[in-house]
Amino acid sequence: MSRSLTHEDLRRITAILAEAAQVEILPRFRHLPAQAVRGKSSPRDLVTDADEGAERLIATRMAKLFPGAVLIGEEASTRNPALLNMLVDADLAVLIDPLDGTRNYVAGLPLFGMMVAVCHKGDVLAGVIYDPITRDAAMALRGEGAWFEHEDGTQEVLKVAQPAPAEDMDGIIATGSLPEPLRQTVNGNLDKLASMSYLRCAAHEYRLAASGHVHLLFYNKLMPWDHAAGWLLHREAGGYSAHFDGSPYKPTHRSGGLLYAPDAGSWHAAHRLLFGEDNGVLQRAE
Repeated sequence: MSRSLTHEDLRRITAILAEAAQVEILPRFRHLPAQAVRGKSSPRDLVTDADEGAERLIATRMAKLFPGAVLIGEEASTRNPALLNMLVDADLAVLIDPLDGTRNYVAGLPLFGMMVAVCHKGDVLAGVIYDPITRDAAMALRGEGAWFEHEDGTQEVLKVAQPAPAEDMDGIIATGSLPEPLRQTVNGNLDKLASMSYLRCAAHEYRLAASGHVHLLFYNKLMPWDHAAGWLLHREAGGYSAHFDGSPYKPTHRSGGLLYAPDAGSWHAAHRLLFGEDNGVLQRAE
């Protein structure tokens, strides 16, 4: 049986992430030998000894915190893709991204994070995005809001940006995995936004959007450990998101893209700007 999650559960998850950061991630930061970095699906898709060590530690601790839960880590799922199929029916599943922004980490750039989402039968119940550098966490609990919790225990409520016309929106846009000709269409419209950036780290991109420092997020590659925690964080901070066809997101969905905005009206405006036509999606999204 699944159980209700509490603020204290999220603090325990954060403590586990902090331990993994101190033991596995930070000691290796800027001290990685070449043999500690490997490619996975492509030369741009990297894994390091830090990713793998952190995931092992996190999974061990999560098994004690949530006995009987299905543990679905990014690196474990690379070795055993069948793990992802368990997300649909699991009474309690823990999605683990032990080191998001691995390319930044390998480059010595202090812009990476750690993410955990807790799900019940494919629905996201809770999410934590931890920054090992600042040692604070962005947390969300379904139906109870989203907040930053700092190392000293102080909290800040998270709230997405105020709605704005599409041409006044700042966006974090990842188009690298879009198929053609859609990629060309979207890239050709990006100059219509106020600004566009890409941090190579969904953990920090979600933190920025949920705290109101950027209006739009745009993704096409939808592995659940990259998005489940951030999706809940953004939603609980008051934001609106949907697949490109207007349908709602679930972590069991691995295709269809995702567009995030401060509210439904902003989403519609951004969709029109980026895709250039409605294709009936606005009616389905409402």
